[in-house]
Amino acid sequence: MPCLRHGHGAGERRRGSVMSAVEQQPADASLSSNSSSSFEVIEADAANKYEAVVPHWFYCKVTDSRERWIPFSTQDSEKLEAAQKMRKDDEELVVPISGGRYDVHLKQRQCYAVYWEEEVSEVRRCTWFYKGEKDNKYVPYSESFSEDLEEAYMIAVTLDEWKKKLESPNREIIILHNPKLMVHYHPVTVSDDWGSSSAEQGRPRTVKRGVENISVDIHSGEPEQIDHLVFVVHGIGPACDIRFRSIIQCVNDFRAVSLSMLQAHFKKAQEQQQIGRVEFLPVNWHSRLHSTGVDVDLERITLPSINRLRHFINDTILDVFFYNSATYCQTIVDTVASEMNRLYLLFLQRNPDYKGRVSIAGHSLGSLILFDLLTNQKASSEDEDGKEKGSQTGASHGADASGVKEILEKLKLSEYSTVFEKERMDRQALLLCTEQNLKDMGIPLGPRMKILHYISSERETQVSANYPQLIYKPAIFFAFGSPIGMFLTVRGVKRIDPSYSLPTCKGFFNIFHPFDPVAYRIEPMIVPDMEFEPMLLPHHKGRKRMHLELKEGLTRMSMDLKNNLLGSLRVAWQSFTRAPLPAVEAASTECETESQNCSDGQTEVKPNEPPAAAKEEASPINVGMLNGGHRIDYVLQEKPIESFNEYLFALQGHLCYWESEDTVLLLHCSCNLICTYVR
Repeated sequence: MPCLRHGHGAGERRRGSVMSAVEQQPADASLSSNSSSSFEVIEADAANKYEAVVPHWFYCKVTDSRERWIPFSTQDSEKLEAAQKMRKDDEELVVPISGGRYDVHLKQRQCYAVYWEEEVSEVRRCTWFYKGEKDNKYVPYSESFSEDLEEAYMIAVTLDEWKKKLESPNREIIILHNPKLMVHYHPVTVSDDWGSSSAEQGRPRTVKRGVENISVDIHSGEPEQIDHLVFVVHGIGPACDIRFRSIIQCVNDFRAVSLSMLQAHFKKAQEQQQIGRVEFLPVNWHSRLHSTGVDVDLERITLPSINRLRHFINDTILDVFFYNSATYCQTIVDTVASEMNRLYLLFLQRNPDYKGRVSIAGHSLGSLILFDLLTNQKASSEDEDGKEKGSQTGASHGADASGVKEILEKLKLSEYSTVFEKERMDRQALLLCTEQNLKDMGIPLGPRMKILHYISSERETQVSANYPQLIYKPAIFFAFGSPIGMFLTVRGVKRIDPSYSLPTCKGFFNIFHPFDPVAYRIEPMIVPDMEFEPMLLPHHKGRKRMHLELKEGLTRMSMDLKNNLLGSLRVAWQSFTRAPLPAVEAASTECETESQNCSDGQTEVKPNEPPAAAKEEASPINVGMLNGGHRIDYVLQEKPIESFNEYLFALQGHLCYWESEDTVLLLHCSCNLICTYVR
């Protein structure tokens, strides 16, 4: 069995030897024309057996010191291969991949994240693979050794000479028995009793040529057209789901679910390029908060007992207290706003033709941060259709002055509007007023007390901070598992004005799992006098889950049986307690009994008149303008296994949104509706 050792330049030498061998055989066989012609036929047939391998590009992810090679999508791999062939020697060639979220520096074979910080990944053009030792997943050989294997394979196929043995740079042996059987031997060092060691061949591993011969999931790619951009803000702690993954990994899952829903529900519209995909970009504020040195201060005062639990509390639960601190609240809102502005500008820089809208989504505490941020945004002068033609300061002052006028009208103190206009008082200055300031302005005691009460209530509704402004107007605000309602109640807000809407964002969806212990509703704060259920999100396959339909059917059946039983008992009791009547009056008595039963609710429903329940469902519920007059609260359907024990799945209920198809589908429908309206 021949053994080939490959070093630098071995491929070129071997290629020459292969060609010389192929050229010499016809010369040696020229003894007769018949043998020469027959050899040419054999040689042509043998040459036709070989086909060049199709490469596929992979990148390496290192997790817990373990390397994992992941294939690029078919779209990205073809893009990299085309760039490799056209501009192979270009030192500065950069290829954007994964929807523009990563850049591959082709010459350096390295992949960099664009929008967030991430470890640089190695990139490899792969053609030959061997099965790993631990997880049985195929690992690609280096590009140089793959070329050696491919040329040895070409020699074996062309000359029909197998049993080739190759030695890798790591002194590992690869044997090519035939096209279907190729093995890799990893040398194992064995020590004897005298301390000497010897290398033996270990267990053989399978070798495969071409990515089509290994079991690996390769996605086709992402649509290039982007219709909507969504920034996603995380909640407390560095981990966002039950597997302790970061916001980047969770948003990657959310994006993958979005692409699958796009393919399942909008396939025809996508093929006709009527709609594109939704891009999701994560916003991380936790690392910035805990890089301020507060962790060192906490470490000094933390008790040494139950160390892991205390570390978890310091790193996670305390984020809620940080946000209610004036000092660290400012750090958090500054980080969130500046990061979203930075991502928006960078996205436009990389997508200069983008004409779509921008939305924001927040999970848990992240939704509260976004709500406070949106509440304190200032509507631009463009919303007034150019009526204000003065300077920016004058326009903002006029808007704030009108805000003071509205506040006084709300407090039924409109007669004092001229006093505040004379003092050039805007809303921000009003909230800074003290009792002495109002007294100096000549405001009487009664109105003064009303204004002071309003000022104190406004100060309690949110944390005192200087909220920065966003450089864009969000179209929709999505809250996942949000405690906004609870925090507003704790701050003293008992009711949200039905006419209130966020200054720069006209859409608001509050999405929650029924067992989520952190989630609270919003609609009862707008309509406190009515009791109604939140909107049930339909299952992404188009119906209610079977166990919910069964539960509703059993409930309806039990109610019908109860009503029928009570009606029968009522009739029996009336007939038992009624005095005997003459036979002549029997017919009229039966008619009276039937009319009595009809008045008790046993009459048939008219065909043209819907039942009472249908009337109640059909009647629209006015939940104010926070979501443009549409419903705000949307509840997910629990899974069948979750209905067995609510407490057991409470934590999972708070962390389920990243992989929820129903949540993604609602978001898609809302964003696509906005995009269609804009077009």
